[in-house]
Amino acid sequence: MKLESLVAEAESLFVLPDSVTRLKACMDDSASSIEDMGTIISTDPALATQLLKIANSSLYRFPNKIETIPRALQVVGTRSAYDMALAYGVSHAFKDISGTLIDLDKFWEQSVSCALLAKHLGERYRIKDAERLFVSGLLHNIGELVAISVVPEQAKKCLKFNKDITPANLQHAVLGFHYTTLSALLIKKWGLPEPIWQAIRTINYDPADITELEGHILQLAYSLALDNINSDIYPAYSNVNPHTQTLLDLERADLEEALDISNIQCLGILSLFNPTAFMMY
Repeated sequence: MKLESLVAEAESLFVLPDSVTRLKACMDDSASSIEDMGTIISTDPALATQLLKIANSSLYRFPNKIETIPRALQVVGTRSAYDMALAYGVSHAFKDISGTLIDLDKFWEQSVSCALLAKHLGERYRIKDAERLFVSGLLHNIGELVAISVVPEQAKKCLKFNKDITPANLQHAVLGFHYTTLSALLIKKWGLPEPIWQAIRTINYDPADITELEGHILQLAYSLALDNINSDIYPAYSNVNPHTQTLLDLERADLEEALDISNIQCLGILSLFNPTAFMMY
């Protein structure tokens, strides 16, 4: 199946929650207020609960407990709250994916690891709205979930990566494109902010062809997470591109620090974004 056909089918199969769609329209309307945003979030108990959990998580490390949506919007900021609502919405859209072909816990663990690493590195470089890098990291591989649903036999072949062939190279050999490309196109179709899908789109580019700092950061976070979660296959740092590391002026100690911090946070944050956590709603 061609890439464009996969995107079209995914767009019909996987739908963002209505509250997230309304929230996006609200953010796109210059006449909307923080009160309008709070009202939309509050009408969806699942979304409201998730945002409060996120605001009180180690992602933000606020000293006092945040108990209301208006307070969360004030403290976290409307842009950050919006980005996290999008992350929740996309994760929720895939909540019914079967785990018979793929280890979903491992899938989301790698996604969250990539997200945390991207956010950490973004903050290191003082990138404004580093939460968007978190969202890009979290959603970078949703193309795999699409493939498992729409072209399962090809997706099964793509799971057989090993020390001699990376997941990205295997995907390109089997499908003719990378999952990250499919992810980016679907996210673009959904109308999510361009910085989110642009960074995802370039994950598997040659570093020399990446022009934005955010793209280099996400590419590095992806490689670190791939090695970190698949340590039985890849030695640490084996998929890190030396050119990217040099360009970002990072020593091995910097990478070790990023991994240490993200590994500490991962378990708690994973429970917020793995769709199995939504089943109670």
